[in-house]
Amino acid sequence: MDKATLITFAGYLIFMMLIGLWAYRKTNNLSDYILGGRRLGSAVTALSAGASDMSGWILMGLPGALYASGLIEGWIAVGLVIGAYLNWKIVAGRLRLYTEVADNSLTLSDYLENRFHDTSKILRVSSALVILLFYTFYTGSGMVAGATLFENSFGMEYQTALLIGAAVIVGYTFLGGFLAVSWTDFFQGILMLIALVVAPITMIIEFNGLAPMLEQIEQVKPSATGLTTGLTLIGFLSLQAWGFGYFGQPHILARFMAAEGVHTIRNARRIAMSWMILSLIGSMFVGFAGIAYFADQPENLALLAENPERIFILLTQVLFNPWMAGFLLAAILAAVMSTIDSQLLVSSSALTEDFYKSLVRPQASEQELVWVSRGGVIAIALIAMWIASDPNSRVLELVGYAWAGFGAAFGPVVLLSLLWQNMTRWGALAGMLTGAITVLLWDYLGNTTEVAIFDLYELLPGFIFATFAIVVVSKLTQVNELSFNQFDWYRSQFKKLIS
Repeated sequence: MDKATLITFAGYLIFMMLIGLWAYRKTNNLSDYILGGRRLGSAVTALSAGASDMSGWILMGLPGALYASGLIEGWIAVGLVIGAYLNWKIVAGRLRLYTEVADNSLTLSDYLENRFHDTSKILRVSSALVILLFYTFYTGSGMVAGATLFENSFGMEYQTALLIGAAVIVGYTFLGGFLAVSWTDFFQGILMLIALVVAPITMIIEFNGLAPMLEQIEQVKPSATGLTTGLTLIGFLSLQAWGFGYFGQPHILARFMAAEGVHTIRNARRIAMSWMILSLIGSMFVGFAGIAYFADQPENLALLAENPERIFILLTQVLFNPWMAGFLLAAILAAVMSTIDSQLLVSSSALTEDFYKSLVRPQASEQELVWVSRGGVIAIALIAMWIASDPNSRVLELVGYAWAGFGAAFGPVVLLSLLWQNMTRWGALAGMLTGAITVLLWDYLGNTTEVAIFDLYELLPGFIFATFAIVVVSKLTQVNELSFNQFDWYRSQFKKLIS
């Protein structure tokens, strides 16, 4: 690797660690470590939510899918944009308020227990187990993306690359907690957007316009330009179903909970959706244009045939000067880091709040809890590294599995808990378990049988069955009177805040 590229890349990593050290000095208690003291402004809320949402998927998984299959994969972006907008519109402000009303809940498990006044702790423990189960796969996807970046950029062995990538991310998350994660994600979101604007513009200039590029793609892979070529009903529904996942992602919901107030959500939504749409367009363009760009480069074609998710990395190496290449490689790492750090933090928060403090040491001091949470970051990172140790793992596959798990287990529960006064704790538990179990079974049957219906993305049946379970079980069980009255208070306060 060129020295200039290495300097730029290393400078970025040092900057991230400095943010971690700054946040370490600002972190005094568990609320600071888990939610940053609930003082995030609109821009940080928006970009940190967006960056932690998109992860290495937007710079590796999505461009790779467009390169391999063409514009048909773009339908996933449509579903994601709709889902993200509805999440900001319906969930964000309500969850920010209700988590404060419900005994200042710091985690999703906290919120569910306090929302339904569940003294048995069954909701807390069950939700924490679901979080830990699916985050190990989600964090593993990020570790794979980071290791692939280091492996291809620096010529390292995959396992060495995995260790170095994990060390940097764990370092600043361990030190600074949520504040470090949110501010690093803010800068990483800016970096990702710049990369996804600069790369397409450069490619258009290289082709002397869009028309020559499209002509070349038509010659190389005619099927790539069709929006519906080979698209089945199950395939279309599967791609659109990704949008349902937003309602249940704990690392995104945590950003809503940490916002300065309901008043910051509207501006945050506008910033977040603008960022997301531009980023998705840039990401898809990179993968699509890569079909034409690498058509006459046999060596790179062989690499992409082995793993299409390398396309953005290869483009940075052949399109840009060393300084810009270092900047864009840092953007890929930014995308990876911005999700892993959030996932590590939410997982360690579940271990600390929902197991250690709740079941083991109720009287633990704030300082003790912060250090237990830091220990959790390391433990979960080690498990994720073990999952990621297979160099043949694919980012999109791992992300899709974890996204489905969270979307089905928590999406209907969170939505209905904010909108339906008569929902009960048993309904919430039934929905959570039904969603998680459906995803596990559907994925297993999809891999072991040839029945067409199991080709459907497991998030959609999981979401539908979980919603049905919540409604049926809530109708059959008694709503808690305290929960019923608290919902009235929350609803009246929300109406005042948005009027």
